[in-house]
Amino acid sequence: MKTEAVQSLPVPEKQSGSSQDIEDFIYLISHDVRASVRALLELPHWIAEDLEESGVPIDASVAASIELMNRHTGRLDRMLVDLLTFSRIGRMQEVREVDLSNVLDQVLEEIQVLPGFTVIRNLDCATVVIGERDVLTLFSALIRNTMKHHDKKSGQIVVCSAIEGEEVVLSVADDGPGIAPEYRENVFGAMRTLRPRDEVEGSGMGLANVRKIATLYGGSVRIKDSPYGRGSLVEVRLRQEPVS
Repeated sequence: MKTEAVQSLPVPEKQSGSSQDIEDFIYLISHDVRASVRALLELPHWIAEDLEESGVPIDASVAASIELMNRHTGRLDRMLVDLLTFSRIGRMQEVREVDLSNVLDQVLEEIQVLPGFTVIRNLDCATVVIGERDVLTLFSALIRNTMKHHDKKSGQIVVCSAIEGEEVVLSVADDGPGIAPEYRENVFGAMRTLRPRDEVEGSGMGLANVRKIATLYGGSVRIKDSPYGRGSLVEVRLRQEPVS
Protein backbone atom coordinates (compact mmCIF):
# COMPACT_ATOMS: atom_id res chain seq x y z
CA MET A 1 0.00 0.00 0.00
CA LYS A 2 1.42 3.35 -1.02
CA THR A 3 1.47 5.88 1.81
CA GLU A 4 1.63 9.65 1.78
CA ALA A 5 4.93 11.12 2.98
CA VAL A 6 4.51 12.75 6.32
CA GLN A 7 6.52 14.80 8.75
CA SER A 8 5.71 15.16 12.42
CA LEU A 9 5.10 18.37 14.23
CA PRO A 10 8.17 19.40 16.22
CA VAL A 11 8.54 18.12 19.76
CA PRO A 12 7.43 20.86 22.18
CA GLU A 13 10.18 22.90 23.75
CA LYS A 14 11.20 22.24 27.32
CA GLN A 15 8.35 23.01 29.68
CA SER A 16 8.58 25.79 32.20
CA GLY A 17 7.30 26.03 35.73
CA SER A 18 6.39 23.36 38.24
CA SER A 19 5.74 20.55 35.72
CA GLN A 20 9.27 20.73 34.38
CA ASP A 21 10.68 21.05 37.89
CA ILE A 22 8.88 17.85 38.88
CA GLU A 23 10.19 15.97 35.84
CA ASP A 24 13.72 17.18 36.52
CA PHE A 25 13.37 15.98 40.12
CA ILE A 26 12.07 12.57 38.98
CA TYR A 27 15.04 12.22 36.64
CA LEU A 28 17.59 13.09 39.33
CA ILE A 29 16.06 11.01 42.11
CA SER A 30 15.53 7.98 39.86
CA HIS A 31 19.09 8.12 38.57
CA ASP A 32 20.79 8.68 41.93
CA VAL A 33 18.65 6.39 44.11
CA ARG A 34 18.98 3.54 41.63
CA ALA A 35 22.71 3.34 42.32
CA SER A 36 21.91 2.46 45.95
CA VAL A 37 19.16 0.06 44.92
CA ARG A 38 21.56 -1.83 42.65
CA ALA A 39 23.79 -2.38 45.70
CA LEU A 40 20.79 -3.60 47.69
CA LEU A 41 20.04 -6.10 44.93
CA GLU A 42 23.41 -7.75 45.60
CA LEU A 43 23.20 -7.66 49.39
CA PRO A 44 20.97 -10.74 49.91
CA HIS A 45 23.31 -12.80 47.71
CA TRP A 46 26.31 -11.65 49.73
CA ILE A 47 24.54 -12.54 52.99
CA ALA A 48 23.68 -16.03 51.72
CA GLU A 49 27.23 -16.60 50.48
CA ASP A 50 28.74 -15.44 53.80
CA LEU A 51 26.45 -17.74 55.76
CA GLU A 52 27.37 -20.72 53.58
CA GLU A 53 31.10 -20.00 53.82
CA SER A 54 30.78 -19.75 57.61
CA GLY A 55 29.01 -23.09 57.76
CA VAL A 56 25.77 -21.57 59.00
CA PRO A 57 22.78 -23.46 57.60
CA ILE A 58 20.15 -21.37 55.85
CA ASP A 59 16.85 -22.64 57.19
CA ALA A 60 13.50 -22.22 55.47
CA SER A 61 12.55 -18.99 57.27
CA VAL A 62 15.89 -17.31 56.45
CA ALA A 63 15.66 -18.44 52.82
CA ALA A 64 12.12 -17.07 52.63
CA SER A 65 13.28 -13.72 54.06
CA ILE A 66 16.12 -13.50 51.53
CA GLU A 67 13.73 -14.31 48.69
CA LEU A 68 11.34 -11.60 49.94
CA MET A 69 14.19 -9.06 50.01
CA ASN A 70 15.11 -10.01 46.46
CA ARG A 71 11.54 -9.66 45.20
CA HIS A 72 10.83 -6.28 46.78
CA THR A 73 14.23 -4.79 45.92
CA GLY A 74 13.84 -5.98 42.34
CA ARG A 75 10.39 -4.39 42.25
CA LEU A 76 11.81 -1.09 43.53
CA ASP A 77 14.52 -1.20 40.87
CA ARG A 78 11.93 -1.72 38.12
CA MET A 79 9.91 1.24 39.42
CA LEU A 80 12.98 3.47 39.34
CA VAL A 81 13.87 2.31 35.82
CA ASP A 82 10.35 3.10 34.59
CA LEU A 83 10.30 6.47 36.37
CA LEU A 84 13.63 7.26 34.71
CA THR A 85 12.14 6.28 31.37
CA PHE A 86 9.13 8.53 32.05
CA SER A 87 11.38 11.49 32.82
CA ARG A 88 13.47 10.93 29.66
CA ILE A 89 10.56 10.98 27.21
CA GLY A 90 11.16 13.73 24.68
CA ARG A 91 14.75 14.32 25.88
CA MET A 92 18.26 13.50 24.74
CA GLN A 93 17.37 11.92 21.39
CA GLU A 94 17.06 12.75 17.74
CA VAL A 95 13.59 13.26 16.30
CA ARG A 96 13.74 11.74 12.83
CA GLU A 97 11.96 9.45 10.40
CA VAL A 98 12.17 5.91 11.74
CA ASP A 99 11.40 2.64 10.00
CA LEU A 100 8.68 0.88 11.99
CA SER A 101 9.73 -2.59 10.89
CA ASN A 102 13.25 -1.96 12.19
CA VAL A 103 11.82 -0.57 15.42
CA LEU A 104 9.79 -3.75 15.96
CA ASP A 105 12.86 -5.88 15.23
CA GLN A 106 14.75 -4.07 18.01
CA VAL A 107 11.86 -4.25 20.47
CA LEU A 108 11.18 -7.96 19.91
CA GLU A 109 14.85 -8.79 20.26
CA GLU A 110 15.05 -6.88 23.53
CA ILE A 111 11.90 -8.17 25.23
CA GLN A 112 12.22 -11.76 23.98
CA VAL A 113 8.70 -12.79 23.03
CA LEU A 114 7.49 -15.69 25.17
CA PRO A 115 7.17 -19.14 23.56
CA GLY A 116 3.65 -19.64 22.28
CA PHE A 117 3.11 -16.00 21.35
CA THR A 118 3.07 -14.82 17.74
CA VAL A 119 3.57 -11.22 16.62
CA ILE A 120 1.88 -10.27 13.35
CA ARG A 121 2.79 -7.05 11.55
CA ASN A 122 0.39 -5.08 9.39
CA LEU A 123 2.37 -1.92 8.65
CA ASP A 124 0.49 0.03 5.99
CA CYS A 125 2.46 3.11 7.10
CA ALA A 126 6.13 2.15 7.00
CA THR A 127 7.66 5.14 8.77
CA VAL A 128 6.91 7.83 11.33
CA VAL A 129 8.87 10.87 12.46
CA ILE A 130 9.36 10.63 16.22
CA GLY A 131 12.07 10.51 18.85
CA GLU A 132 14.10 7.37 18.17
CA ARG A 133 14.03 6.26 21.83
CA ASP A 134 10.42 7.30 22.38
CA VAL A 135 9.13 4.96 19.68
CA LEU A 136 11.07 2.06 21.22
CA THR A 137 9.59 2.87 24.63
CA LEU A 138 6.09 3.02 23.16
CA PHE A 139 6.13 -0.36 21.40
CA SER A 140 8.06 -2.06 24.18
CA ALA A 141 5.42 -1.03 26.75
CA LEU A 142 2.49 -2.09 24.58
CA ILE A 143 3.89 -5.49 23.55
CA ARG A 144 5.12 -6.34 27.05
CA ASN A 145 1.64 -5.58 28.41
CA THR A 146 -0.05 -7.99 26.01
CA MET A 147 2.07 -10.90 27.28
CA LYS A 148 2.19 -9.87 30.95
CA HIS A 149 -1.59 -9.68 31.30
CA HIS A 150 -2.55 -12.54 29.00
CA ASP A 151 -4.53 -15.32 30.67
CA LYS A 152 -3.09 -18.10 28.50
CA LYS A 153 0.36 -19.46 27.72
CA SER A 154 -0.07 -18.69 24.02
CA GLY A 155 -1.56 -15.83 22.11
CA GLN A 156 -1.51 -13.55 19.10
CA ILE A 157 -0.27 -9.96 19.05
CA VAL A 158 -1.12 -7.79 16.04
CA VAL A 159 0.84 -4.58 15.42
CA CYS A 160 -0.65 -2.18 12.87
CA SER A 161 0.16 1.21 11.42
CA ALA A 162 -1.79 3.42 9.03
CA ILE A 163 -2.29 7.03 7.98
CA GLU A 164 -5.65 8.66 8.62
CA GLY A 165 -5.77 12.28 7.49
CA GLU A 166 -3.06 14.17 9.35
CA GLU A 167 -2.46 11.38 11.85
CA VAL A 168 -0.38 8.25 11.95
CA VAL A 169 -2.30 5.55 13.79
CA LEU A 170 -0.29 2.88 15.61
CA SER A 171 -2.06 0.02 17.35
CA VAL A 172 -1.27 -3.16 19.25
CA ALA A 173 -4.05 -5.73 19.69
CA ASP A 174 -4.13 -9.02 21.56
CA ASP A 175 -6.45 -11.95 22.17
CA GLY A 176 -6.15 -11.92 25.97
CA PRO A 177 -8.77 -11.26 28.65
CA GLY A 178 -9.24 -7.62 27.67
CA ILE A 179 -9.87 -4.56 29.85
CA ALA A 180 -13.38 -3.71 31.00
CA PRO A 181 -14.59 -0.30 29.70
CA GLU A 182 -14.84 1.18 33.21
CA TYR A 183 -11.09 0.65 33.76
CA ARG A 184 -9.79 1.81 30.38
CA GLU A 185 -9.05 5.36 31.44
CA ASN A 186 -7.62 4.47 34.86
CA VAL A 187 -4.87 2.25 33.46
CA PHE A 188 -3.12 5.28 31.94
CA GLY A 189 -2.42 6.74 35.37
CA ALA A 190 1.11 6.52 36.77
CA MET A 191 1.76 3.39 38.85
CA ARG A 192 -1.73 2.03 38.21
CA THR A 193 -2.23 -1.73 38.00
CA LEU A 194 -5.49 -3.67 37.71
CA ARG A 195 -4.07 -6.69 39.54
CA PRO A 196 -1.91 -6.85 42.70
CA ARG A 197 1.83 -6.75 42.09
CA ASP A 198 2.18 -10.10 43.86
CA GLU A 199 0.16 -11.58 40.98
CA VAL A 200 1.64 -9.63 38.05
CA GLU A 201 4.99 -7.92 38.48
CA GLY A 202 5.19 -4.41 37.08
CA SER A 203 5.50 -0.78 38.07
CA GLY A 204 2.27 0.36 36.43
CA MET A 205 4.19 2.95 34.38
CA GLY A 206 3.99 1.34 30.92
CA LEU A 207 0.75 2.91 29.72
CA ALA A 208 1.54 6.18 31.51
CA ASN A 209 4.67 6.34 29.35
CA VAL A 210 2.60 5.59 26.24
CA ARG A 211 0.17 8.41 27.01
CA LYS A 212 2.98 10.87 27.68
CA ILE A 213 4.59 10.02 24.33
CA ALA A 214 1.31 10.37 22.45
CA THR A 215 0.58 13.73 24.08
CA LEU A 216 4.10 15.01 23.46
CA TYR A 217 3.70 14.46 19.72
CA GLY A 218 0.30 16.13 19.55
CA GLY A 219 -1.70 12.93 19.64
CA SER A 220 -3.83 10.71 21.85
CA VAL A 221 -4.21 7.13 23.04
CA ARG A 222 -7.25 5.02 23.86
CA ILE A 223 -8.19 1.40 24.52
CA LYS A 224 -10.79 -0.35 22.38
CA ASP A 225 -12.16 -3.86 22.03
CA SER A 226 -9.89 -6.09 20.00
CA PRO A 227 -11.24 -6.90 16.52
CA TYR A 228 -10.02 -10.49 16.96
CA GLY A 229 -12.84 -11.85 19.10
CA ARG A 230 -11.45 -11.17 22.56
CA GLY A 231 -8.79 -8.98 24.12
CA SER A 232 -7.97 -5.29 23.80
CA LEU A 233 -6.56 -2.92 21.20
CA VAL A 234 -4.47 0.08 22.25
CA GLU A 235 -4.63 2.80 19.59
CA VAL A 236 -2.06 5.60 19.51
CA ARG A 237 -2.67 8.55 17.21
CA LEU A 238 0.26 10.86 16.46
CA ARG A 239 -0.39 14.22 14.82
CA GLN A 240 1.31 14.56 11.43
CA GLU A 241 1.41 17.11 8.67
CA PRO A 242 2.14 16.56 4.97
CA VAL A 243 5.61 17.36 3.69
CA SER A 244 5.51 20.59 1.70
